[in-house]
Amino acid sequence: MAMKRPIERKHVFSGPIGRLTALGGLGVVLWLSGGCASVIQEFYSHTPPRLVDPQNAPPVSPAAAPPRELAKISLPAYRIEPPDVISIEMLKMVPIPPYRIETYDVLAIRVLGTLLDQPIEGYYLVDADGTVDLGPAYGRVRIAGMSMEEARQTITRHLEAVLRQPEVSLQLARSSGIQPVTGTYLVGPDGTINLRAYGTVRVAGMTIVQAKQAIERHLAQFFDSPEVAVDVVGYNSKVYYIITQGAGMGDNVIRVPITGNETVLDALSQVRGLSQLSSKQIWIARPAPPEFGCQQILPVDWDALTQGAMTATNYQILPGDRIYIAQDEAMAWSNFISKIISPVERVAGAAGLGASTIRQFQYLGEHGGGGGPWW
Repeated sequence: MAMKRPIERKHVFSGPIGRLTALGGLGVVLWLSGGCASVIQEFYSHTPPRLVDPQNAPPVSPAAAPPRELAKISLPAYRIEPPDVISIEMLKMVPIPPYRIETYDVLAIRVLGTLLDQPIEGYYLVDADGTVDLGPAYGRVRIAGMSMEEARQTITRHLEAVLRQPEVSLQLARSSGIQPVTGTYLVGPDGTINLRAYGTVRVAGMTIVQAKQAIERHLAQFFDSPEVAVDVVGYNSKVYYIITQGAGMGDNVIRVPITGNETVLDALSQVRGLSQLSSKQIWIARPAPPEFGCQQILPVDWDALTQGAMTATNYQILPGDRIYIAQDEAMAWSNFISKIISPVERVAGAAGLGASTIRQFQYLGEHGGGGGPWW
């Protein structure tokens, strides 16, 4: 007896018609249970602020109008905050007198009244034994541990054994014991910079001029009237945010450092414009003091900004601004429905597969091998 092939049964929810049937059934169940309204209300509980049409907005005085393209403003003096990076260049680095000469210091020595063929004028290194070599005709003189004046007098007495009336001039050209200050420094979480051997200096909240003065006051403990040049090389503390609503798939936040010259169009170029999940409803939420009492919302007309090159809503970005890109409602509804239907499809698919497998085993048991057991 020829075996009959089991009838292939498709899943009741497979195909577009099955999906629509499942969606309709789910809608009836939610409607009967009264849960649809609560689910949708929870899904759309985050509603955007009420925006004002820029064309119908009341007139604003020029002094109060926010800066925008072709009418930008200069930001206030930059205040250093963590984690900015600043550079320090030491312009004047003279030790506090009386300075004691150390080994490997470099001295500028000039002597008048020397032998014609043996001048003493130039830079001389203090060797490891604490002496300085003045040349074959004059020999070596020990000066380590002496002040500059003591070393000058010692060299003068040493040369008087060879010369009649030597006149010695002595200056420190380079100190081996002075640690360099010039370099780049990261502002730490506590608002200070670490100058290594010279300790820490607090610079957070200061302008560049104020930071320069604070560093010079601190270094005055180690140097005579120090002078430094300070600049910011890493503007890391002043930023703005681009927030893209994800149409039910999670919002996206991008943190962008600010240079002080960006506009809305510059900011959106950082995220390559609008995605397929985004609508053209865009606004800037500008931080305000707690006592301000209301939100500062600047709506953006995307079509006028891009297609018409109108600058009315191409606002200048300020530190702390939030550029919010609202979601496309059709995409949000599509994703919402997919989240609801997906578990129903999985449960129905598992049930249908189980029933189909049981029926196939029953058929094989009844018709397999001349009426005997199917195995």
